[in-house]
Amino acid sequence: MSELKKGLIVSCQAEEGSPFNSPEFIAAFAKAAELGGAVAVRVRDPENVAAVRKVVNLPVIGLTKGYYSTGTVLITPTVDDVIKLVKSGADIVAVDATRRLRPNGVSGAEFVRFIKSKIEIPVMADISDVDEALTAVDVGADFVSTTLSGYTEESADANGLPDLDLVRNISSRVRTPVIAEGRIWTPEQAKAAIELGAYAVCVGTAITRPVDIVHKFAFSLSIGISSHQQK
Repeated sequence: MSELKKGLIVSCQAEEGSPFNSPEFIAAFAKAAELGGAVAVRVRDPENVAAVRKVVNLPVIGLTKGYYSTGTVLITPTVDDVIKLVKSGADIVAVDATRRLRPNGVSGAEFVRFIKSKIEIPVMADISDVDEALTAVDVGADFVSTTLSGYTEESADANGLPDLDLVRNISSRVRTPVIAEGRIWTPEQAKAAIELGAYAVCVGTAITRPVDIVHKFAFSLSIGISSHQQK
């Protein structure tokens, strides 16, 4: 997957309730990403992967989402999910590789090790800290992504900014490609991640979540108006 090096991966996903939450819109997002110069796309659910596979020539990183007992998101919960993603056309499968135990009692590292023995395509380990990244590399992960930094109890997001320190710390300690993902809103932040050692950068909300983008602008304007009225 050398074509990913120093490139932009676009996460083409839509949450429940979004007007864009259907395969045709996800495929349109992916095609727009390809036309804009993305080197890969990250797509949730087999039906969306299949729809995207039909319209783009980019590598597709597939995943599904479930939940831990605490209510936090679990990336690609089961082996069955992995198999379905592969059959739908995913070129890489992303999985939760945090130390948290899945509902069946398996840790992220154990899950990575197991599915590496079951599939032939690369596995991307989504982690939240350095130790999880090192463990994922030890069990054979082909990529390590900082996707879950700020989304676990141990890595609570303190400032809403991308965790560039984590990108630097992991990149300096492993040869496995590190993907910078999470709260990247600007080209400058993406460039900084590459300069700190990221193999590639993945951006989602800032590109493919219109509702969140509009909210960010609207909130900024409301703060500005409120501040002006107080003067």
